[in-house]
Amino acid sequence: MIGRRQFFGGGLAGAGMLASGALSASAQTPPPENDVPPEKRNTIAGWPAPAETIDLWPGGVGPGLLNTGLVETVTEASKDPTVYHRSVMGISKPRLCVFPAKNPNGAAMIVAPGGGYTRIVLDHEGYEMAAWLNSFGITAFVLFYRLPAEGWAHAADAPVSDAQRAMRLIRARAAKYGVDPARVGIMGFSAGGHVCASLATRYDTQVYAPVDDADRLSARPYLAAPIYPVLSMDASIAHMGSRTNLLGKTPSDGAIVTYSPDRMVTPETPPCFLTHSETDTTVPVENTLVFRAALKKAGVTVETHLFPEGGHGFGLRNVVGKPTHAWGDLFLAFARARGLYA
Repeated sequence: MIGRRQFFGGGLAGAGMLASGALSASAQTPPPENDVPPEKRNTIAGWPAPAETIDLWPGGVGPGLLNTGLVETVTEASKDPTVYHRSVMGISKPRLCVFPAKNPNGAAMIVAPGGGYTRIVLDHEGYEMAAWLNSFGITAFVLFYRLPAEGWAHAADAPVSDAQRAMRLIRARAAKYGVDPARVGIMGFSAGGHVCASLATRYDTQVYAPVDDADRLSARPYLAAPIYPVLSMDASIAHMGSRTNLLGKTPSDGAIVTYSPDRMVTPETPPCFLTHSETDTTVPVENTLVFRAALKKAGVTVETHLFPEGGHGFGLRNVVGKPTHAWGDLFLAFARARGLYA
């Protein structure tokens, strides 16, 4: 992990970080209380907190809740008081945390953190990514999606339902946030990469009953960026923890196909940016390779970057001195070339 000043002014300057003097507040120790919603807390003193939250579903609670005792909890894993590393579980109220860009250019990205469908890793794959995107004028929406093993009807469709609904709500409220409704993409990490790729390939699959006029809008992303993603449900290359949480211990052959985004690609799948480390021992790099092959076969624009080292879960914190430091710049170049922003 790196501290706030290092992140903004040190070795990640080439990944598009803000200038070193941009933040001046001193670091603070994360509050341990679970009764403060995570979106109401700053990740590090000086990092912006979300401007607001948007409940995805009327009444707040997601559809099909079976576990009425579900309680949201936040766990802090960091031993460094200058850096948060929080995980969120028990998400009964899926939502978007809104990070408006100071100088918006009309572009927006949904950010789906990872966590193996066991938790949402809030900071380095969520809030920190949002602040980074903001520095390029891109409004960010961090997605708190439902965790399928926590007790939901139609559990395997819960995360992609939340992603579809999130995309539609952003487009319905685009004027409020200064967003071009056409230029809304999605980026996801690890299991959040599965959410991302599932939206890119199943954006027009009806996985929930429409609830309002927003559900008449398209859920197709402008572009998608699954980062070191969980993709295939094939047991030979799957991240088995994510697969079990999503599909159970003995999924049918049909479920394995439906919930493997590489098996659901069509020519209408949006352009994709892929990156992975070949030393990833958590989610095998073959997940990215099979998705790339499917995209190429379908004629979908895809840019792929494989790094010889970097492991898993590197985000933008854990890339200093490693080849993976380049992935942020590479994504921005891809997004600019595709017209997400100027």
